Amino acid sequence: MPKHRLDIRPLDAGRWRDLEALFNGPGGSQARGCWCMCYRRSGRADKPDGMTYSQFNKCALRALVDAGVVPGLIGYRDGAPAAWISLGPREQYAKLARSSVMKPVDDKPVWSIVCFYTAKAARGQHLSEAMLKGAIEYARSCGARLVEAYPVDKRGRGSDDSMWFGAKTMYDRAGFVEVARRKATRPVVRKTLRDRKP
Repeated sequence: MPKHRLDIRPLDAGRWRDLEALFNGPGGSQARGCWCMCYRRSGRADKPDGMTYSQFNKCALRALVDAGVVPGLIGYRDGAPAAWISLGPREQYAKLARSSVMKPVDDKPVWSIVCFYTAKAARGQHLSEAMLKGAIEYARSCGARLVEAYPVDKRGRGSDDSMWFGAKTMYDRAGFVEVARRKATRPVVRKTLRDRKP
């Protein structure tokens, strides 16, 4: 299997330990601090006493998974978890509604892609691009007709903290089109999904 090929699966309770292994690996400090909960809340939540925000976020994500919500997809290479993408119906991401950059463009139902994470040892191998393709197919299989993202549009290799959104050039290659730009380096892009022909 080429290095960029991945076996991409929805995160469910049976795969939770794989996400833990991915986020707890080298280079995952930001991921295991947030546990992809930042954009699911509209503000800073009050955590219980005696619990760190990392623990609180992890418990909150686990609760979603246990309730049957699929908060994202895991990419496996040679059977080991190597990459992650967070996506779902836009209404699941409360913080987007109050963002000056990512607020709704219109009232059309849309799925949002808000985060990529790749294991440190696998970075620079275009795994995010493979995860994006997997996300498009997964959203389509769930009935989505529009997928939206909020990439970073900067020249050169990005080191911006917001690069977890992905680079605009990657979305361009996947057929997304720009539909809004409220900040010079942060467009809103969309792709229209159609059913696969039999």
